[in-house]
Order: sequence, then structure tokens, then C-alpha cells
Amino acid sequence: MDWLTDGIGDWIKQGLIDGIIGFFTGMFNDINSQVGEIAANVGMTPGEWNPGVFSMIRTLSNTAVVPIAGMILTFVLTYELIQMIIEKNNMHDFEIYNLYKWMMKACIAVYLLTHTFDIVVGIFSVAQHVVNSSAGIISGSLNLDPSSALADMRTMLEGMGVWELMGLWLEVSIASLGLTALTICIFIVIFGRMVEIFLTISVAPIPLATMANHEWGQIGNNYLKSLFAVAFQGFLIMVCVAIYAVLVQSIPSADNVHLAIFGTLAYTVLLCFMLFRTASLSKSIFSAH
Repeated sequence: MDWLTDGIGDWIKQGLIDGIIGFFTGMFNDINSQVGEIAANVGMTPGEWNPGVFSMIRTLSNTAVVPIAGMILTFVLTYELIQMIIEKNNMHDFEIYNLYKWMMKACIAVYLLTHTFDIVVGIFSVAQHVVNSSAGIISGSLNLDPSSALADMRTMLEGMGVWELMGLWLEVSIASLGLTALTICIFIVIFGRMVEIFLTISVAPIPLATMANHEWGQIGNNYLKSLFAVAFQGFLIMVCVAIYAVLVQSIPSADNVHLAIFGTLAYTVLLCFMLFRTASLSKSIFSAH
């Protein structure tokens, strides 16, 4: 009967080892897929990410927002003209070149209003170039290949007992569920950023219409800062992903399997936290509020 008991024990042990290795392989495949999707999504302009949504936002903006922006621009230009007249002693010291300056300012303001989406697309094109350039530099570190390390891990697992392997299998199962939850959080950050971009550009004509006046122009200036901040947030996300990819490279080869499991989970939690922080960090860098 000993041979039967030993056979069943070996069969259970082999099954647990295969299950643990399978969990690890799945986790690192998910990491590679997740990192690749982040790099692909942040490297797109709004129009490339979803042309249908971008076209809808552009139509809504031109139909509903531009007329309001035109009224605001008219008020701002009138206010600017009245202010310019009052400053020159009610036109007693008025110089004709000031009128030409006002007309030039009005032409520039109208041009900005009628080419709002060209300006927005230009800003995101610049940011996309920076992101894609960074992706070309760090792409070599984004793909995690744990095959050789997992072979060493299998040898390590062979020397463990059945009960220890059961506990380890339970740890890996919990870690795998945790990674799945964190993947959802990362999805929310990446896609939430794109939704924020669409919401921001939908009202672009209104803040740009205020830039004809020094006082009111602070609204437009801060809007442009916010636009640059959300555009270059993609670069900060790429830096976070690159750091994360380098950190997890050493995890599969860890001598302690328990540390490898919770190290993977801890680094993914760190990545998720930093991705949430990139929005406020980017706004802080560009002094947007």
C-alpha cells in the first residue's frame, strides 16, 4: 500500500506544482499584456484612440459651444476696446495705432476660435511624439520573459512538501485575484484619462475666446496649461510603466517563492498608485489648476 500512497502523494504534489507554475505564467503574461496595452493607449491622440467619439465631440463643440464662445469673444473684444479708450483719457490722448492693434488682436482671437480643434490636435500631436519617442527607448524593458526563471522555480518547488505547496498555491491564487483587481484599476486610469481629454476639448472654444483680454485671458492660459498637463500625462505614465517593468524583471528569479508572489503584487500596487498620481503631478508641473 505504500506504493499507492506515495503515488497519490506524488500525483497531488505534481498537480500543485503545475498549478503554481501556471498561475505564475499567467500573472506574467497578464503583466506583459497590461504593460503593452498601456503603452499603446497613451501613445494615441484622441482622434486615433476613438475616431467616432472624437468626431462626435467635435460636432457637439462646433454646434453647441462655438456660438456661446462667439458671444463671449464679442463681449471680451468690446470690453477690451472700452478699456483701451478709457485708458487714453476718453480718447483725448487716443492714438490711431491703438485701433489697429485692437483690430489685429480681434483677428487673432477670431482665428483661434475658428481653429480651436486644430490647436488641440496640434498639442496632442506634440505630446504623442514625445510619448512615442520614449516608447522606442524603453520598449526593450517592457517585455518580461520568465521562462528560464520559472524552470528554476520548478526545481525549487520539487523540494517542498505537499502541505507547503498547498499553502503556496493558496497564496498564488490570492495574488492572482489581486492582480486582476489592480488591472481593472489601471484600466480605469488609462481610459479615464481619455474620457477626461474628450471632456476637456469639448469646451475648448470658450476658454480660448477669453484670450483677447489680459484679465480674462487668464482663463484661456490656465486652460492651455491643463491641456498640456493632460497631454503630457501620457509621458509620465510611460515612465511609470518603464520603472515597473524594470522592477519586476528580478521577481521570477527570487530565491524565496513567497517574496516573488508578494513582490509582484506589491510592485503592481505601486504602479497603480503612481498611475493615479500622474494626473496631479502633471498639473503641478505645468502649474495648471
